[in-house]
Order: sequence, then C-alpha cells, then structure tokens
Amino acid sequence: MFDNRGSAVVGWDIGGAHLKAAWAERGRLREAVQVPCRLWQGLGELDGALTEALARLPADADHVMTMTGELVDLFDDRAQGVRTLIDRIGAALPEGRLRVYAGRRGLLAPREARGQVMDVASANWMATAAVVARRLPAALLVDMGSTTTDIVPVRDGTVMARGVTDHERMAVEELLYTGLTRTAVMAMERSALVAGERLPMMAEYFATSADLYRVLGRLDEAADQHPAADNGPKTVEASIRRLARMVGHDAGDYEPAVWRSMAADLTERQLRRIHDAACRVLSAGTPPLPIDAPVVGAGVGRAVAAAVAARLDRPYRDFADVVGAPGVGWVASCAPAAAMALLG
Repeated sequence: MFDNRGSAVVGWDIGGAHLKAAWAERGRLREAVQVPCRLWQGLGELDGALTEALARLPADADHVMTMTGELVDLFDDRAQGVRTLIDRIGAALPEGRLRVYAGRRGLLAPREARGQVMDVASANWMATAAVVARRLPAALLVDMGSTTTDIVPVRDGTVMARGVTDHERMAVEELLYTGLTRTAVMAMERSALVAGERLPMMAEYFATSADLYRVLGRLDEAADQHPAADNGPKTVEASIRRLARMVGHDAGDYEPAVWRSMAADLTERQLRRIHDAACRVLSAGTPPLPIDAPVVGAGVGRAVAAAVAARLDRPYRDFADVVGAPGVGWVASCAPAAAMALLG
C-alpha cells in the first residue's frame, strides 16, 4: 500500500466489466490498476473489486470518479445506475473525499451529481479528451478498450466532439461498440473468410475478439481478464476451437494456418471499421485538423490505434507519453481513470 498522505488524487473509472483506478501525486501520475468487475452480476462484484483496488492505492487521498457502468442491465435505467454507483463508491471512501465528473459541468459533489444524471452518465471519454486537449493543440484520440472504441477530435486545445450522449456519439461514429477482448465475434461481421470461402457465422456466443488476437499472437494476456466464451482455457488451440465453431466447423477440419487467416480477416475488418469511422470524424471538422495532428492511442487496444494512425498517414502518440507517464504501468490502458486523477 502506498502512503503519500495528503498529496494524492485517485481517479476512478467505474465500468460495467472493469474497475479502473489511477493515482497522481502533485499532478504526476504514479500508477494505474484494472480489476475485473462483472457488474451485471450484482453490486457485490463492485464491492469486491473496490476492496482489491483500494488495497493497491494510497491510503489518504482525494477521489474523483467517472463511469460507464450505469449502462449494465442490473439497473432499470441510467438514472438508477448513476445514483447507485455514486452512492456505492461514496460509501466505500472517507466522507467528503469524493467528487464526480459531470463532463462539461466539471467536478461536482456527490449530492449535486445525483441530480445531473445525463451529464454524469458515460462521460469518461470526455475526461480523457479534455486532458489530451490540455497538452496538444490538435489531435485525434482513439481509445480502444476491451469493449468499445472512442474517436474524439481535439482542435485549438478544445474537445470538438459532435456527440455527447451514447446514442449521439454512436450516430456519428465517435463511439463504436468494438473492442480488443470482449466483443462477441458474431457481432463483428456476418461472415468470415475460411479456406477461400465466405462462410456465414452463427449467431451464437462461441468466441470473442480476444480469441482472434490470441490466435494471431497479438494479445497481451493481462488485458483479457474475463472468462472465455465457453469458460475454457485461454490457449491458441482453445481459441481456434472456438473460432471454428463460429462457422460450423471443428478445429481439426483445417490446418491451423486456415484459422489464423480467418482471425486475420476479422481483425482486418475491425481495423477498417475503426479507420472508416476515424475518416468520418475527421471529415466533419471545419476547419479540418492539421495534417500533422497526431492520433493519440489509449486503451488496451492502442496498438490498433497506432495502425489507424499509419493508415491515416498521421503521427502516433501514446497517451502515457502525452501525459508525461511513459512506461508507468497501466496508465495508457486506464486512460479515463488517469485523466480523472489529473483533472482532480
């Protein structure tokens, strides 16, 4: 446990699948942690994740939080989710030490934040973009996490997103529901390339995007913190078996190279989707971003963001480098939590 009494700020990002936290001391990021939290299974999941995270954070700190966990179907609606999460986190922390991020309204006391549901709900992307805007005059933030990808333009040191709410952002492709590890393969495409044929994929939860990247040798296993779709082992062989099942085959029906080609086809199409959305976001800017404005990559999938930068012929910057924390653990993977620690 760290002990920097009176000098630390802990930023929290309360997601539906992970709890992320980062701490900064006098404006300098020191560490970040990510703990799996299957919030849809009950608030006990959050309590357990909080206990684990708090044991790895400064004992005496101020706390600031953002969230996306209000979306899980544990809650009847966003309002119930926002208020429940504020209350739950507040109860786990020392009284008077918590503030809540409400996007353009800034940081609010918990009591006030409970009445600003739509500003608080799923505002974590804005925190990340706001910190990038403080450090770079122009950039395109591409934050690819386990489940979603945020694409946010920054121009003249200002966040220039067209959407604010989830549905607004999805409509203009500033929010894509595609991620590095948790996306169901059946939701990525309707067909897959297998041995020269485009085979339709089954509408079954047989495999996830983690299986694709694992088969290709491009997955950091530390980023895949949830069970596989079949609760089976996380090996290349098991991932191939799950992918083969998506198209009605058994793994032994073809050589492993065929299944690697299937995985490569699907990850390529995921990359194209993110690239095409980035092109749309860039095209909406008036005036457009300068041609030398970098892509800033964040999230566990930021290697994909780097590939998008290459296709856009733009320089690439890692979020951790932008915020002055190169090589500091999970800072780039937990960008909204790190941003909250800096904003706090």
